[in-house]
Amino acid sequence: MIKLFSLKQQKKDGVDGAERSSSQKKASAAQLRIQKDINELNLPKTCQVDFPDPDDLLTFKLVIAPDEGFYRGGRFIFSFKVGQGYPHDPPKVKCETMVYHPNIDLEGNVCLNILREDWKPVLTINSIVYGLQYLFLEPNPEDPLNKEAAEVLQNNRRLFEQNVSKSMRGGYIGSMYFDRCLK
Repeated sequence: MIKLFSLKQQKKDGVDGAERSSSQKKASAAQLRIQKDINELNLPKTCQVDFPDPDDLLTFKLVIAPDEGFYRGGRFIFSFKVGQGYPHDPPKVKCETMVYHPNIDLEGNVCLNILREDWKPVLTINSIVYGLQYLFLEPNPEDPLNKEAAEVLQNNRRLFEQNVSKSMRGGYIGSMYFDRCLK
């Protein structure tokens, strides 16, 4: 009842809803959802999130520093761009660190099913973080973007491990140079 009377009073005073809403910027559905996802983030100890512009929650970086597996000791940076279609469309995720990995190509594109055909609006940023972390623990040669790395992983695990180690220290794998990415 009180709200009804206060609305009537505001109308009487000449302040209608349009004037009130124009002074406040309304958050988009994507902004509201990303705010919720970020508040509920439960990062593993090997991951951290960085917001270069604290006023822009739709663009941020994720750093993954695996503590086990082939990529132990590495530091890999991913950029996230969340579009206005979120959560109906997945965020765009790119690996900014050049890495010798079967599921990440040399341009930084990431092959993770939940970023493509298996995306559902119920998935969150947390789901993607854990998916990316899992790629470093268990590279998947069955669904590769870097076919050469996938082939080496399938046929010669020891050589794959040596290539990963060499690339993380900074060096050439074939004709491709990798910058050092050890922490």
